[in-house]
Amino acid sequence: MPSLKDLKNRIQSVKNTRKITKAMQMVAAAKLRRAQEAAEQSRPYTERFNAVMAGLAGSVGGSDSAPKLLSGTGNDQTHLLVVMTAERGLCGGFNSNISKKAKAKAAELEAAGKTVKILTVGKKGRDALKRDLGSRFVGHVDLTEVKRVSYADAQGIAKDVLGRFDAGEFDVATIFYAKFVNVVSQTPTAQQIIPFEVPKEAVADVDGSTVYDYEPSEEAVLADLLPRAIATAIFSALLENGASEQGARMSAMDNATRNAGDMIEKLTIQYNRSRQAVITNELIEIISGAEAL
Repeated sequence: MPSLKDLKNRIQSVKNTRKITKAMQMVAAAKLRRAQEAAEQSRPYTERFNAVMAGLAGSVGGSDSAPKLLSGTGNDQTHLLVVMTAERGLCGGFNSNISKKAKAKAAELEAAGKTVKILTVGKKGRDALKRDLGSRFVGHVDLTEVKRVSYADAQGIAKDVLGRFDAGEFDVATIFYAKFVNVVSQTPTAQQIIPFEVPKEAVADVDGSTVYDYEPSEEAVLADLLPRAIATAIFSALLENGASEQGARMSAMDNATRNAGDMIEKLTIQYNRSRQAVITNELIEIISGAEAL
């Protein structure tokens, strides 16, 4: 049985930990508001952009003059998985859920005889995948020094991916991230960006009764818009990831604070019982000594 001093020290240690987790919860709550606003404000633009892309893709998708980013290479043998996670931990299952989805996709592709290559964005995803899929790594994007994700960061990632595609390193590219739903719910999501796939909801929003004339040709407009569409998809994924990370961290630190409080209560009860037992033993010794006299 631990001594009273050991119990007292442990209680103080857990109290100090609770102060830290409470502070981290408050910081995450403050960051969550900004990250959530950024993610929600980007959605209308992304949805409208995808609707325009859906209309264009529907017009030229089957033609021989369709851009390579839309029609693809004609093969799907080599897949590039862009796994986006956080640079820091202590956010519950946020990082592990994205990594698990990427691992499952990689296993599915390799079982079908496909070649898998992995580009990681965020240190935690790289660490989670390194042991099982380290030999498939082709690059890593470090955002440790980035305080707030900007469109320029997304353009840098898109430029890297497009450069690899132009060099013939892969045929299909898919990004993995967590879509923010609310503080307690973040959905791991896989989205194909090369060949560019318009989300189904964007296709549903296209008004077929409206006819547009494009100048220059639809193919030329698509060729210019597709790299921007890929950068926009990556930027939207980074913003969703940022909000999801802070929501997951806020929830995880809240649970840790509650658990620390429960542990303090249990240790305090154990400390009081041990102290009472020590006092009782001392009284018994005193009484026994008095009777012996």
